[in-house]
Amino acid sequence: MADLTLGGRVDPTTHQRSQEATLLRAADLTTHGVIVGMTGSGKTGLGVVLIEECLAAGVPTLLIDPKGDLTNLCLTFPALAPSDFEPWVNEGDATAAGLAVPDFAAAQAATWREGLAGWGVDAERIGALRAGTEFTVYTPGSSAGVPLNIVGSLAAPRDVEDPEVVADEVDGYVSSLLGMLGVSADPLSSREHILLATIITTAWTAGRDLDLATLLAQVQQPPFRKLGVLDLDTFFPPSDRMAFALKLNGLLAAPSFASWMAGAPIDIDAMLRTPDGRPRCAIITTAHLDDVQRQSVTALVLAKLVTWMRRQSGTSDLRALLYMDEVAGYLPPTAMPPTKKPILLLLKQARAFGLGVVLSTQNPVDVDYKALSNAGTWLIGRLQTERDKARLVDGLTSAAGAVDVAAVGDTISGLAKREFLLKRAGKDVPEVMTTRWAMSYLRGPLTREQIGTLSTLGLATDPTAPPTPMPAPAPDVPAAPTAPAAPVAPVAAPESAPPVVPVSAPPSIPAPPVAGDDETPVMPAVAAGTLVAHLDPAAPWAGTVGAVPGGAHLRAAAVARVQLRYDDTKADLVHDEEYEAVLFPLPQLPDPSAFVAVDYDDRDLLAAPNGPVIY
Repeated sequence: MADLTLGGRVDPTTHQRSQEATLLRAADLTTHGVIVGMTGSGKTGLGVVLIEECLAAGVPTLLIDPKGDLTNLCLTFPALAPSDFEPWVNEGDATAAGLAVPDFAAAQAATWREGLAGWGVDAERIGALRAGTEFTVYTPGSSAGVPLNIVGSLAAPRDVEDPEVVADEVDGYVSSLLGMLGVSADPLSSREHILLATIITTAWTAGRDLDLATLLAQVQQPPFRKLGVLDLDTFFPPSDRMAFALKLNGLLAAPSFASWMAGAPIDIDAMLRTPDGRPRCAIITTAHLDDVQRQSVTALVLAKLVTWMRRQSGTSDLRALLYMDEVAGYLPPTAMPPTKKPILLLLKQARAFGLGVVLSTQNPVDVDYKALSNAGTWLIGRLQTERDKARLVDGLTSAAGAVDVAAVGDTISGLAKREFLLKRAGKDVPEVMTTRWAMSYLRGPLTREQIGTLSTLGLATDPTAPPTPMPAPAPDVPAAPTAPAAPVAPVAAPESAPPVVPVSAPPSIPAPPVAGDDETPVMPAVAAGTLVAHLDPAAPWAGTVGAVPGGAHLRAAAVARVQLRYDDTKADLVHDEEYEAVLFPLPQLPDPSAFVAVDYDDRDLLAAPNGPVIY
């Protein structure tokens, strides 16, 4: 794989650039990297250059962009014409320079043309980057860019037989959802987290997808009786579960929440590669979100990335790059936000799968430097305070071992703008470099309106958009019931698959299932005096008799309880025994030998189904 040209060597005393280029082996990024520098140090520009080089080498990138700066990667103009720059220049900057917008755009174009020429970057190279890469700006919770379905998709992962994969993805989803709800998301102490995680895990390990409507219903009536060793109602009483369900429903019913279920589900494969194999630059910008929402989105994306990573084969080459533009707040020294666990896991395990992680920050004091010690490549720019420098040197010492602390500290103090101290993996002596000129126009964060115009101008793509006009809409897919319908005595027929809920369907008002020719939504009449009940999906023996948890198509079964007394006067013996059994399916002429012995209690049989069903 090609080397990455980050810039050129610099004499730290004279700050003069030499003719020696600063190259970084792409494979070195599998040992991860850290970029640190105060505001104005050129840290963002260095990150953009690093990403450009990876893309040019054919390495796809997934970018977490909490400030909006990385959207500038879409602004590459092979012709370097003033008209290309004009729509994107800041009017405030033009005013401050005393120039009209067209004149300021011409000045910016000239600056970029001269800057790139100084590094031997021509129009052909810029064009090759744009032609060889698809850039996409994802805006979760907003339609400005490409929306992401953050919480609406509960499809079971492909690797449900791997408990680690299931646990990581469940934890990411639940933490994200509860974060939006303002509920503590500690997986060990939060009742809400434990309940939701157990519901999802139970469905996924059985190979079943979920939807928000079913999840909400199962909060009220979970498909299990115990959590750990405690009875469910003791651990999380029904009244508390109802209060939690109402709070959750309030979030789901809010009009603003619809945007969180818009767009395609998070698919890391599709975000990293086009169908023809070209690399993609997936920019997930969260600048428009509040802190809680950023945490929720980032945690879920990282959980999906961990799941994707574990499906890959081992390699020593750089397969893909994760870049986080500001990691402070996501990897704090002591606190444990939902993003910290997946970041730590990636730093420790991603190398074996060829996934590089580069973390950038301007606040080294607010980052867990022990976690950063897993990084092999360090790029350190100007720092704001002596405290920042001391913390950085501590982290660098933990990562590299043999480091001349005094020399490194003096070098950092003398760095100029766009100069960085480069500490390579496996090398004791650091070097000073300056970054090359970025091919992307670094104009600062884009507004929502500007993000929306990227695709119309051909500067960004929407991978979810159809290549041709869509045909007439198909009939609506029938929705599942509000709750997993209790397999009854009518019992859910095993051959009847539960209907699918579109993610756009209102989660609190599901449509009834559609009845076939020999089915009816009204329960058939039974003989007078016959007791009728519906099987609770939480009954532990439901699968034993062939019931399908969550089924909406119900069939009749017979449930029997027989009490026998053995009374032998001569032997002075009186013994009572109780037998319970189920006959399913129920034929016209029952065969007693077909009964299946079960152990049920009265909670297993409900007076009515939970939601619309058909018989």
